[in-house]
Amino acid sequence: MGKASRDKGYRGEHNLESLLNDNGIKTVRVPLSGATQFQKGDLIIEGKYICEVKLRKDAYAKLYEWLEGNDFLFYKSDRKEALAIMPISMFIKLFKGELGKKEG
Repeated sequence: MGKASRDKGYRGEHNLESLLNDNGIKTVRVPLSGATQFQKGDLIIEGKYICEVKLRKDAYAKLYEWLEGNDFLFYKSDRKEALAIMPISMFIKLFKGELGKKEG
């Protein structure tokens, strides 16, 4: 992996760490994430949730398109568990227990 890719990954992880911490969700970045077998994942939330961070220019554009106008997107590949995809703002509210019944 080249320096530009490493730098982009670090920035993305650092920005998410800062965003979550700024919203009261204790998050730490795993030092040298991806470079060692010591600890898997890129971020650890509340000391127990291991998170992987992926950043791509356009690779997931279709996911954003499918999510548009919806609260969540469920994505499933054959013989795999379904994934729940949501905007980070929704994740923060959900994690903090601030998500009540949808009004409307």
